[in-house]
Amino acid sequence: MVKYMDYTSPATQYTFDVNKSPLFIKDNQNYINVLGVQQLNTLEDVSLLDIFLSKSNVVEPHYHQNAAELVYCISGSAAVSMLNPFTKQLQTYIITPGQVANVPQGWWHYEIALVDNTHLLAIFNAPTPEVILGSDILKFTPSNIMSHTYCLDENQWKQAIAPVKPTTYIGPYKDCNRVKENIPYQNINQQYQQPQYIQEYPHTPIQQYRQYWG
Repeated sequence: MVKYMDYTSPATQYTFDVNKSPLFIKDNQNYINVLGVQQLNTLEDVSLLDIFLSKSNVVEPHYHQNAAELVYCISGSAAVSMLNPFTKQLQTYIITPGQVANVPQGWWHYEIALVDNTHLLAIFNAPTPEVILGSDILKFTPSNIMSHTYCLDENQWKQAIAPVKPTTYIGPYKDCNRVKENIPYQNINQQYQQPQYIQEYPHTPIQQYRQYWG
């Protein structure tokens, strides 16, 4: 039972249209809808993000300070990558419809769509999915702190992060010149054709990977 909810109140909500709750819109193929206690006031320790992506689009690196995240693939395919803070290794899991990847609370992670029309459901064990985004960390940490801490040239650092826009959510940007050159997708394509990704999913026929990667 939700302790703060008066179930006798006419304001009590039991249903909601997530399509009417946009969190971020890049274009009509790449956007995120949100459902939390602010949208549906009878929710307890659960919330979700409804994520739509086209091929090579990325939910930017980020972490959720208040919740674990279960990523469920509804359609398409995505690579879910997370940095294990205990082993210091980047773990990547390719999920297809009906498969999930679990991201523990506070772990740095991101999702990449491997095909068009990828639809993911991110489910959280908190009434609101709080987030700290990589783009915000890059833009709002003072350049002199970054340069001093990591022995960097401050001007070079400023130049490197100049194109970064706060609260990116889904990248690359629509006006990104590197997208026109197709460089990011070439790198992703090569990365996820490596044998370790096939070996990690013996239950998934290799023909599926050939279908996705041609």
